[in-house]
Amino acid sequence: MTFDVVGTLIDFEGGLKACLAEIAAETGIEIDGERALSLYREARYSGDADLFPDDLVRVYLTIAPTLGLPADRKYGERLRDSAKNWKGFADSTAALASLAKNYRLVAMTNARRWAFAFFEKELGNPFYAAFTADDTGTEKPDPAFFETVFAYIASEGHSKNDILHVAQSQHHDIGISRKLGLTNCWIERRHDQKGYGGTIEPAEFTTPDYHFTSMAGLSAAVAAARA
Repeated sequence: MTFDVVGTLIDFEGGLKACLAEIAAETGIEIDGERALSLYREARYSGDADLFPDDLVRVYLTIAPTLGLPADRKYGERLRDSAKNWKGFADSTAALASLAKNYRLVAMTNARRWAFAFFEKELGNPFYAAFTADDTGTEKPDPAFFETVFAYIASEGHSKNDILHVAQSQHHDIGISRKLGLTNCWIERRHDQKGYGGTIEPAEFTTPDYHFTSMAGLSAAVAAARA
């Protein structure tokens, strides 16, 4: 099983909103978390974006004036460094531990390796292998990211036909995984919220092979199927 990490297993939206709220409180103002995510999404996916989460420094300086926050680089660096403390979704660790008993779990993240080290520890170190933006030299949905992983899977004696790709982002993962012929599973983390939050909206919706609103749902379905 291959997994997107940020947004699927790690609650990056909660982490971003919490850090921005702290900065706002210290400067005597309040911000709307969903509006902040919308502004983040627009800023994050600009043409001059850097690798994640280093790019959060630039993003903060871009969105701070609109939110009424101080446009000071130290706060941008604070937002970037908050990634070290982002939490996994409540069901992530247990679900991964259960799945790891019978499957090799491979992480595929657009985050840089330094940030992934914190995410992996937060999740209980469940991965057999991991690929980051530093390892692939690109970001999903670039097919080249997936091709790097396919080459690794082949070196292990398997093929992409053996993969179940699990992710929450229609744009970064579900659409491209379908085009590349993978079986996929959409974890719809925002099923009870409007819009796409901090994740870019896909050009078109892709109906996944499997669809759950949580990792717990996937884990339970796998356990039932194996039984």
